[in-house]
Amino acid sequence: FALRTPLTYLNKETDSTMPQTYTIGALDGDGIGREIVTATLSVLDALQKQRGTRTIEWVRLPMGHAALETHKSAMPASVIQELARCHGWIMGPHDSVSYPPEEQKVLTPSAILRKHFNLYANIRPARNLSGAQSLVRGVDLTIVRENSEGFYADRNMHRGSGEFEPVAGVVLATGLVTESATERIAHNAFRLAQTRRGYVSIVHKANVLKMAHGLFRDSCYQIAKQYPDVRVDDYHVDAMAALLVRRPADFDVIVTTNMFGDILSDLATELVGSLGMGGSINAGDEQAMAQAVHGAAPDIAGQGIANPIGMMQSAALLLEWLGKKHQDEELIAMGQALVGGIEGALSSGVCPPDLGGSSGTEAFAKAVIERTPC
Repeated sequence: FALRTPLTYLNKETDSTMPQTYTIGALDGDGIGREIVTATLSVLDALQKQRGTRTIEWVRLPMGHAALETHKSAMPASVIQELARCHGWIMGPHDSVSYPPEEQKVLTPSAILRKHFNLYANIRPARNLSGAQSLVRGVDLTIVRENSEGFYADRNMHRGSGEFEPVAGVVLATGLVTESATERIAHNAFRLAQTRRGYVSIVHKANVLKMAHGLFRDSCYQIAKQYPDVRVDDYHVDAMAALLVRRPADFDVIVTTNMFGDILSDLATELVGSLGMGGSINAGDEQAMAQAVHGAAPDIAGQGIANPIGMMQSAALLLEWLGKKHQDEELIAMGQALVGGIEGALSSGVCPPDLGGSSGTEAFAKAVIERTPC
């Protein structure tokens, strides 16, 4: 059970110093966060015990409502300082819309961390898992999402928000596209394609946003010249949305802007099962954050029915990223074993409710542990 998204392309330089202990932060977040993060950590702890080699030391840190109660901030400065000392971290979802009004005026917890640690690449795989019901089959693609600019107001200004109201009833939203950031994410996409099926699709809306998305498209094509072994084409985002429904198995690596990557990855994840399966990492050159693509789902929080697969797959991606960075094959193998355990549980008929089963969060975690290959 090999991970289908090798992350060597994100590590420009590897670190030959292999830590005896990896310090990894764990932030529960809001809503179902505590349930899915706890389930994920229980599987990883069992993996460590089974394999008896590398050691992961968890640093449990508050975020969201829990941090508001103890630190008066959803993302305290002291937590950021602790994360800076970690090799990486696992982050649960945040329910920022339920934060106090003053807290809603600042960036969300995940946005703060993306900016502070320059996590510019959001890698979101979508593939069929054995045993999981899905609308389509044969899908194995990865969306490489530029994570530092675009139309999202929390990441397109050096300081402040990209939305403003010049007069009452009129709101302007700015979108940022730079050649340097586009080239950086394009390199990630093409390096990834070299480890997969050698095919990159650039997604944009240059027919309408001629300058901004024209720059994104053209910059990606310029970088493509450095990878002659990779086939490349481009699509308008509306066409890609339709094609992902009609023939998703045709695509390999999709590189796109921030907002489009967010939307298309949710669509792709639903096609192969449910949003609860969507895993991702937010990565920079030095650190990475595992974060499922879904939200906090406060309507089902505390019921024990949340699907932990997205969080588990995110953790597997983080393990591989760290393994590549530190040249640690054992850590990579742990990530692969985790994915194998997920597929083993699903293939045996143990499924969370959103995939048509009846197994709760804790029961699914136990099934993954039982079926994880040693």
